[in-house]
Amino acid sequence: MKMKKIGFGFLMSLLVVITSCVDFVDPNIPYKTFDTALYLRTIQRSTDLNFFDLANSKISLTLEAVDAEGGNTLQSVEIKVRHRRLIPGVGLEYRPAGTESNVNDVLIKTLSLSDFQKASENPNHPTQTYMRTSFEITANEMMSASGITAAQMQGGDSFEVRLYVTDKFGRTFDWTNRSADVAGGFFYASPFLYQSNVICPTDLGGTYRYQSSEMQSVYGACAGTIEGTVTLTPVANSTAYTVSDATFGFWPCYGDTFGGNVRLNDACGILSFTGADKYGDSYTFNFISNNGSELVFTWVNGSNETGRVVLFANEGKPWPSTLR
Repeated sequence: MKMKKIGFGFLMSLLVVITSCVDFVDPNIPYKTFDTALYLRTIQRSTDLNFFDLANSKISLTLEAVDAEGGNTLQSVEIKVRHRRLIPGVGLEYRPAGTESNVNDVLIKTLSLSDFQKASENPNHPTQTYMRTSFEITANEMMSASGITAAQMQGGDSFEVRLYVTDKFGRTFDWTNRSADVAGGFFYASPFLYQSNVICPTDLGGTYRYQSSEMQSVYGACAGTIEGTVTLTPVANSTAYTVSDATFGFWPCYGDTFGGNVRLNDACGILSFTGADKYGDSYTFNFISNNGSELVFTWVNGSNETGRVVLFANEGKPWPSTLR
């Protein structure tokens, strides 16, 4: 028994010595059909497009070619694109026409090995091991390739940007033969497919002065016009804002206090209320006008309480002209 323990300990010590003398190498690249291949590691990405400024919007990517030869097996990278829209009650619609699995995308740019730089040629990345490239594609280029105009675009649309990489052996690597590790693993970060979402930036958070009038309720009255302040607090990872008082002073005017979780939603400039007050009533937002300094609307809740509100923009920050 003692001899077995000594023998096992000696074996483990020997393994430590052997492995400590082996230089670290990148692991094999786990594709579905290849043990060692080529992939494009994502170094930097910026893929969102501004719905309100499509003319100046673009995506940018910095990619690193990784293979057994430091990226030198790369021959070409085809970059293709298609437009995608979710239609409620119908499903996904693509331009050019296609399906989720039957992809019909359009070539928009082709890169070659000469578009990638070695570390010695790139002073911004002196410790870089593999070759890198950076490129941009404008929203106009993607719209033109997909056959859609800026006037036809909607907030919430997206473009699918796919990469098809061919190496000097004639093999092609793309989103169809990648493995889960290659696509989403931290080490690889090479999805070969990037979603470019058309977003509507919103910045309505803050405390605003209001003027309320035409208030009606079966529970109480508040004649004339009242003034006060309301706070819109941004909800994380959304385009919604919690409203400190969705009655804009009406309840406090007749002796009640507002409570609940009513939110003002900014869906690419279209304003609406969601949530409910402390009594369970929902709210409806009815837009009237917006001249930059005054946002005018009426609100109605589930108990048929209502009021007309003039919400004044803060100094130096007018209401976006897209609000409606």
